[in-house]
Amino acid sequence: MIPFRDTYRDIPLYSPAKKPCRVDLSDNTNLFGPPPSAERVLREEGLQRLSRYPASYAPDLKRAVAAYAGVAVENVTTGCGSDDVIDCALRAFLEPGDAVAYPDPTFVMVPLFARLSALPPVPVPLKADHDVDVDGLLATGAKLIYVCTPNNPTGTVASRAALERLVDRAPGVVLIDQAYVEFAKGGDFMDLARTRPNVLVTRTMSKAFGLAGMRVGWGVGAPELVAEVEKARGPYKHTALGEAVAIAALTDDVPWMEACVAEAVENRERLRGGLKALGLEPLPSEGNFLLVPVPEARRVGEAMRERNVNVRVFERLPGVGDALRIGCGPWPLMASALKALKEVL
Repeated sequence: MIPFRDTYRDIPLYSPAKKPCRVDLSDNTNLFGPPPSAERVLREEGLQRLSRYPASYAPDLKRAVAAYAGVAVENVTTGCGSDDVIDCALRAFLEPGDAVAYPDPTFVMVPLFARLSALPPVPVPLKADHDVDVDGLLATGAKLIYVCTPNNPTGTVASRAALERLVDRAPGVVLIDQAYVEFAKGGDFMDLARTRPNVLVTRTMSKAFGLAGMRVGWGVGAPELVAEVEKARGPYKHTALGEAVAIAALTDDVPWMEACVAEAVENRERLRGGLKALGLEPLPSEGNFLLVPVPEARRVGEAMRERNVNVRVFERLPGVGDALRIGCGPWPLMASALKALKEVL
């Protein structure tokens, strides 16, 4: 008999319900498409990069990230998406049996990554106002505390007062996931990564920068933290093409990204109005999506997919209940979602 790990037996694959739909609003990516520089890089450099490894540990990408984030190169680590940086950080800072604490609900991969590394996941419910429960997180004694802000799937943000208090009192590393921060008004905690020895902030090229298919993420922290994450990540976590396109986007396409963000945020609030007109109450959001409580969300989501619109279904979220998460982009897509949802309701 093959000696599979007992701790793996009841861990499911990450596989949210999905079918090919004309309108797919389920994964919070940039629905305006890839950045303009991507086509140029693929056309000019694509084939010649395919047969060779990228440079070990992505030095050119780190320089581009450092310039964008306003930090030194030694403060930067990168990975195959920001979820990879998170996974590497868990392995880098924790021994098997150490706890990982996080607000609940949050990014669904965090407890899965914890369990895959034999780390007990410890959820702590968000407060009624959707802020993080600092005392609850600290009471776990966890050596690594994860906070996503803006939070996925709620879209809500952690207050600066709460996060600073958490960082000041945490017994170990505080990992702040800011995959959606480009869409937020304020709430950028990169300064904590620059100034505190126990903070790692992660970001991604998958959302605002429109490069989800290239799988590039990055993290910023004290050089001592980054060095440990680098050990866990290994030398080749990106394709050569992924690195080249990400560098070009960070260098040339920030104004394009900011224009996409502005339109997504405008349409997010327009969508909020449309949902309220249907008698629904979306949560406050600083991401490029809205979480809207809907009874029988699974049935509603399946019926919307039959109408060629895919949204993310959540059931029994703590403090929320059943809900749909709807990604925001060009208004015609939002209008299709509203039409399908109205028909189903």
